[in-house]
Amino acid sequence: MKRVLLTFLTIVGIAASLYAEKHFVMLDKVVAVVGNSSIMYSEIDQVARQLVEARRAEGYTSDRDPKNEALEQLLMQKLLYNQALIDSIDVNTGDIVQRVEMRVQQMSDEAGSVLELERKSHMPIYHIRELIRRQMEEQAYATAMQQDVISKVKVVPGEVETFYKGTTKEDLPIIAEQYVYAHITKYPKGMDAAKRRTRERLLDMRERIVTGKAQFATLARMYSIDGAAIRGGELEPTPLSGWVKPFADAVEELKPGQVSEVVETQFGLHIVQLIDKRGNLYHCRHIVLRPTFTTDEIVTPLLELDSLANLIRKDSLTFEAAALAHSDDKHSKQNGGIVTNHDLLEHYSAFDAKLTATKFLKEDFGIGGGKSIDDYNAIRYMNKGDISTAFRTTDMNGNEMCKIIKLVDIIPSHIASLDEDYLRLEQIALEDKQQKTLEKWLNEKINAMYIYISPEFRDGEFLNKNWVKKEQK
Repeated sequence: MKRVLLTFLTIVGIAASLYAEKHFVMLDKVVAVVGNSSIMYSEIDQVARQLVEARRAEGYTSDRDPKNEALEQLLMQKLLYNQALIDSIDVNTGDIVQRVEMRVQQMSDEAGSVLELERKSHMPIYHIRELIRRQMEEQAYATAMQQDVISKVKVVPGEVETFYKGTTKEDLPIIAEQYVYAHITKYPKGMDAAKRRTRERLLDMRERIVTGKAQFATLARMYSIDGAAIRGGELEPTPLSGWVKPFADAVEELKPGQVSEVVETQFGLHIVQLIDKRGNLYHCRHIVLRPTFTTDEIVTPLLELDSLANLIRKDSLTFEAAALAHSDDKHSKQNGGIVTNHDLLEHYSAFDAKLTATKFLKEDFGIGGGKSIDDYNAIRYMNKGDISTAFRTTDMNGNEMCKIIKLVDIIPSHIASLDEDYLRLEQIALEDKQQKTLEKWLNEKINAMYIYISPEFRDGEFLNKNWVKKEQK
């Protein structure tokens, strides 16, 4: 059994349902009201179709009426959104403009043109854009509110053991195949030269900005490599504690309009311009570049690692000794190259046991998983004990690197056990406790907040029976 937190779909395309040809004529109406927010029939219809399509893509169906399920998701989202406003929850909405434009562009491409989108939607483009913006903003507040409710929930070892012993064998989770692997990493030769070239590029940009030959925002859009580039490098107003120290130190020294010297962080090299400061919030923009390398600088570590791999395969050198002597990974080289999540340490304010995990599922690789998909692409074709050929990849900050991998062990799929899978069970127990905490919080807020559901929707199959209040039954 794996209980998960109550979730809701990201609803960002209400207008899309309005221009779909098979929904050309839709008599919209208010189905429910939560606090100061109404839920329209068109919203329910849109979310219901998203649910059906998502499940079809995953190859399963549900016995629940998708419209009832959609209504419950929307009731929860509206409640979370309204409570977030009441509690003045802080939300970063800086990327919403960018996401709205991407969504509108996608819809325009699907329709054939902006004019065709307006014709099929029966509304002007600015109205479509505003609908999507409101939905994305509401989603951001709802997500932040839910995170605020569960963020302080923790589990201690005794609770994990109690959870495990209280779960029948049939309901214990099945742990999919896991991999234990070691690596030896090398960054390209000539890092100093590459940084110098990048620094010179940024100094040239700085000179052009300071002398008025170019606008900071224009150069950021053209050259900066992070997501803020589309906004001219502009970042959300943030306290100094929200940035890594070198960046924060540079920002603190600036006056509005000033441009910093080149600043180096683990994310690359930056120049920063302060826009303004309000209280402890610094509003700035930046241009960030990462060092780039010549072909020779990239090939050299690849050849070195392939040579090491050949020596290891011939038993002339152990992988453990090679890692200790040659790996650039300070977290694993002392441990025979065994890969953990210790590279996440700089992103945690305190030590977390999950950082010591050495067993990785397929889902742990790729975006959001913590491990590089390049690692999995090497491992998936290897047998236990194999050494990979050298390959190029990037570290978690996007910096170019090369590595070889040894597949240490393949752990077959099995029923979770307290001895072998403690960290996985700890996460499941935490999710279970978070779920119960959220359910208790929701029930308290449902009782305290104004909620009205149209009579024809009150008999739906709700997981939480408290949505329909007694006075409405």
